[in-house]
Amino acid sequence: MPTPSEDRVAAQEPAERAEAAQPRSPSSASPSASGARRRHALVLGLGCLAVALLAAGIVPRLDARKAQAAQVVVQRDLVVATVMPKPAPATQDLLLPGSVMPWADASIYARTSGYVQQWYADIGAHVKAGQTLARIDTPELDAQLKQARADEASAQANYRFASSTAQRWQTMLQTQSVAQQDADAKTSDAAAKLAALQGAQANVARLDELVAYQSVTAPFDGVITVRNVQVGALVTAGGTPGLAAMPGELFHIEQTNRLRVYVDVPQDDASSVTPGTSVWLATQQYPGRRFPATVARSANAIDPVSRTLHVEVDVDNADGALIPGAYAQVHLALSTATPSLEVPVSALLFRPDGVTIAVVDAHDKVRLRQVSIGRDFGTYIEIATGLAPTDRVINNPGDAIANGQSVRVATAAHGGKA
Repeated sequence: MPTPSEDRVAAQEPAERAEAAQPRSPSSASPSASGARRRHALVLGLGCLAVALLAAGIVPRLDARKAQAAQVVVQRDLVVATVMPKPAPATQDLLLPGSVMPWADASIYARTSGYVQQWYADIGAHVKAGQTLARIDTPELDAQLKQARADEASAQANYRFASSTAQRWQTMLQTQSVAQQDADAKTSDAAAKLAALQGAQANVARLDELVAYQSVTAPFDGVITVRNVQVGALVTAGGTPGLAAMPGELFHIEQTNRLRVYVDVPQDDASSVTPGTSVWLATQQYPGRRFPATVARSANAIDPVSRTLHVEVDVDNADGALIPGAYAQVHLALSTATPSLEVPVSALLFRPDGVTIAVVDAHDKVRLRQVSIGRDFGTYIEIATGLAPTDRVINNPGDAIANGQSVRVATAAHGGKA
């Protein structure tokens, strides 16, 4: 049988279930349950924030690692720039320094001794051939000429007498009036007198020539560049003049209506320089002006010291613009019948086994080729052998580049000059 306490418990359970089934108002919730919900929401928010922070830090790193890996893959092969060879020009302008010299140049000395009576041309004067430049007073020479002419007259008289005597003796010899020996002696004496006459005539002619040298004349048309004479100065024939400050020459004359320009052509280009090669001159005094000229002749031999060919270039100077002794820039137009290919100088590799270029084959592999160099154009160089027009030449290759190395071509340009 149930006890009284068990009856009370059983009677309270329906009442508690009915109370629990009734809804509670918010005000009736307990404070502990509300705090638990707030803590749960806070924990959930902190967890989301932590996840967001982790994502913000990890994702960029992952992206950076992916980009780095992609960059490593891209940079695994060497990146190179290539150029295409271009036919070299058929004509090359070779610039060389030249020395301008007069067409003719002469030092004029005294041919007879005496005193300068007068001079007629100073430096800078344009003179004609045969024009008198100075006169020399030679009183001693004039006296010698008079004496020589007197000796000539005496020898002439002696010869006439000896000749007539020899003729008479030859006539008497025909009648046996004189001996043969005596007739021969007279004939020999006439011959000796003739020789003495000829000697006297030659001496007169020599002195006449010396007297003619009293007038110092110009040997050709030209310009007087030096005058070393003064009135009254003593000059000697081929010797030192009387003034201590004067050299042996009286005048110096140069022909400037046509000039000779001498250049030394390097051995590599010597075969391309022939008479008739097109050439022009330039000087600093006349910027932009070209003086046309022609190659006249060459030494046809290489100087063993400088390894150059001495070439003469002739230029017309009728207007007198060019001055002898000046410096000029000589532009030689050297032509070749079979021009090769040219590439930039930066494409060359200088290896122990010779000059080399690096080309890229169809499989983007490096192929090193030995080449021979032709003409030099400054920033471009002609490749005589070892290069094809379709080759992709690596520009600015590194010294460490190796044969068979994989590369990636960045750009392709033309190897010729702009």
